Amino acid sequence: MIAFSDRYAAWRHVFKLDPDRAISDEALERVCLSGTDGILVGGSSGITYDNTVELMARIRRFEVPCALELTGADSAVPGFDGYFVPMVLNAKRMEWLVGRQVEALAEYGAFMPWELTAAQAYLILNGECTAAQVTEARTALTADEVLAYGQLADRLWRVPVLYLEYSGAFGDMELVRKVRDQLTQARLFYGGGIATPEQARVAAASAHTVVVGNVIYSDLNAALATVDAAKREIVAGGPA
Repeated sequence: MIAFSDRYAAWRHVFKLDPDRAISDEALERVCLSGTDGILVGGSSGITYDNTVELMARIRRFEVPCALELTGADSAVPGFDGYFVPMVLNAKRMEWLVGRQVEALAEYGAFMPWELTAAQAYLILNGECTAAQVTEARTALTADEVLAYGQLADRLWRVPVLYLEYSGAFGDMELVRKVRDQLTQARLFYGGGIATPEQARVAAASAHTVVVGNVIYSDLNAALATVDAAKREIVAGGPA
């Protein structure tokens, strides 16, 4: 059996599906058979046990690896290949850094499959996105502050995954690359505004893993075209 850490360390491209957004069986099949390295299930609002387990069951008809972003006790659904526990580094509301995680662990900690679980340090950089509004994230950061957050996650806390979230907007790839280049052990996930193969290629040259989400629901063919573009791009530098 492949360890969860080995699995996500090899991801170059993943699709992110939101349990609170509708997707047809045909579209889901095309996503799961696209050649993407994995499916990440998660969202910023409207996530429940019922819609999460329903989406997981539909994805499970295919062999693609599937992981859950565990943002609260309501979405603690067993049966995924792995679980990421997000911690929003720049959230003003502390519940999004440690509070919700403690609540979930107080209820389900004894049942957590720790060998399938990884911490995920989120840095939200688009103040207009839902995630920023929900967490009240402080997104007007200087480049030095972004790099400092990256060092905090990677070198001080030793978090295995750092996720730069620009949801809804294509980010500053030069800054993304600088963050990646200073990491010593964490994997850099990038998500936000990827709607074309060229954007996927550029993002894949800047981060270890690109996450494609919103375009699935607005232009499925464009979303599917990002898979090959991202996986063909070879990241130079960064941790192996």
